[in-house]
Amino acid sequence: MQFSKVAHSLLLILCLCIGTSHAQTNLSAKAGWPKQPIRIIVSFTPGGAPDILARVLAESWQQSLGVPVLVENRPGYGGNIGADLVAKSDPDGYTLLIGTVGIHAINGALYEKMSFDPIKDFTPISFLASTPNVLIVNKQLGVNNVHELIELAKAKPNQLTFGSSGVGTSLHMSGELFKEMAGIQIRHIPYKGRAQSLPDLVSGRISILFDNLSSSLALIKAGEVQALGVTTLKRSNSAPEIPTLAEQGLPGFEAVSWFSLMAPAHLPLDIQKRLNQITRQTLNNSQIKNRLLAGGLESSPGSPQDLSKLIAAESNKWSRVVLQSGAKLEQ
Repeated sequence: MQFSKVAHSLLLILCLCIGTSHAQTNLSAKAGWPKQPIRIIVSFTPGGAPDILARVLAESWQQSLGVPVLVENRPGYGGNIGADLVAKSDPDGYTLLIGTVGIHAINGALYEKMSFDPIKDFTPISFLASTPNVLIVNKQLGVNNVHELIELAKAKPNQLTFGSSGVGTSLHMSGELFKEMAGIQIRHIPYKGRAQSLPDLVSGRISILFDNLSSSLALIKAGEVQALGVTTLKRSNSAPEIPTLAEQGLPGFEAVSWFSLMAPAHLPLDIQKRLNQITRQTLNNSQIKNRLLAGGLESSPGSPQDLSKLIAAESNKWSRVVLQSGAKLEQ
């Protein structure tokens, strides 16, 4: 399938990281960190945006810090397995997590019990990147914009189906927010991942799908599915021809898949600052930024304080949506 080419093409970003190492200074000299290999835990399967970002950081840091930087995929339970591992690790800068909106802003409200606190058990390092979610439909559905889709859904309550990559993901929550703001009833069909949901959308087994723009961009450009709108307040620089849902009668609609770098709670301040600095150096490299953008990811590293504010705001927002949806899971 063509959507697999997106993950393949994003992996090409890794080769660019080698060239950034010469512009980075060795930041480990002052505090003696790092003295051993660093692990970056990705709580999802290889090939997706969290995995790509982790490998970009790992390749760059390995060159500048002079120690191995390993990426480990620990998928399961909406990211909770990998996050739990990091939350319970020593706060020494050697075990890090690619955080997501699901792990830090949705799962706390979604799961009945959790073995860690998605906010208190982590030290924020930096925002990494975001990708809009995009509303795509089967081309045979016969709708050309969001207004027509809403009218069809109102005429056929609970007859249309929307897919996502799993219960509680930002993609599922995008659909629930869409239902709430549009005043419609459509049935949710959860999948184990995009590898299953995208083919079913193309074949017509489901009517609608919310997906990361970075994952579905190839299918959209190939004309195999129709994109009705992105879920950001502004159009994406990766696909400016796709209008927002907000400009199509749903003002204020915003649902973004974002990714961050996190460490266990109580990380020493000097290591937090060092990690933030090398993260900014990597993701502010113009070649890396442009390649990520071509794949639908907009990198925008910032301060730990900015990340903390984002997580707090997103947690409040998505807790309300989870409550409205009635979704609950057991870990």
